Amino acid sequence: MRRVRALGLQERTLGHVGRVSSRGALVVFCAGCLCALSGCVSKSEAEAKARTAYLQGQREAELRMQQQPRVPTVTVVGNVSNPAIPWTEDLTLVKAIVAAGYRGKTDPTQIVIVRNGQGIQVDPKTLLAGEDVPLQANDVVALKQ
Repeated sequence: MRRVRALGLQERTLGHVGRVSSRGALVVFCAGCLCALSGCVSKSEAEAKARTAYLQGQREAELRMQQQPRVPTVTVVGNVSNPAIPWTEDLTLVKAIVAAGYRGKTDPTQIVIVRNGQGIQVDPKTLLAGEDVPLQANDVVALKQ
């Protein structure tokens, strides 16, 4: 049993007829309904309200996502801290690896750029020698150790 003090009311033992919610609201269970300080609703009404609120939240989130401008990206897969890099016309492989925050203890042993479903192998030694590869929007760069 639990003793509760809510909104200046006297402390009362609720036992198995009620509880205090995680937000501190007093919830009392009565014959087939849920009663809170804001009023009583049936279990099916409470479930319907929760479902409606959930769906409304989903619709709002979807609208926010649709309103955000779509920026082309390059995705870097591997030991990186930031895999989604905004694409710009001057983005190169080296710039993308740096922007992604490569965290490997050693240099990658294999680099593959996937462009339109086709894999393009890049020798990491060519990057170390100063040669760079321009990237295109929606490229995926895979770094392997």
